[in-house]
Amino acid sequence: MMKTAVALLLLSSMPIGATAVFAQPPERITNLVVYGEETCPVAEGDEIVVCARKPESERYRIPKTLREKPAVSGGPGWGSQVANMEAVSRQNLPNSCSANGSNGFTGCTAAMLRQWFAERRMQESAGIP
Repeated sequence: MMKTAVALLLLSSMPIGATAVFAQPPERITNLVVYGEETCPVAEGDEIVVCARKPESERYRIPKTLREKPAVSGGPGWGSQVANMEAVSRQNLPNSCSANGSNGFTGCTAAMLRQWFAERRMQESAGIP
């Protein structure tokens, strides 16, 4: 308790301008990446220069974060989704032999004829007249 009171007394006795000196940021800060044996530029005045050094082989490469393969998010691919949508919508198209949709009934006769011809071929191949 006594230490905090002394600290507050000392801070209140300091002139206001004295605290502003410590809060002044440098005029300019430069961040850059140098490759291979390049030299880092020299700071002038209040300037701060921060250099990161990378090997020469990294100079013209795509950044590492973009080179890495993204994690596979689950779910089916677009191709299988399109195939599923086509299979579902095929039931409502003409010549589909379906009670749903417009002209779905038109395929029923064709389906019955295909079935009849398939049965007939099976009978002929089995030797049944």
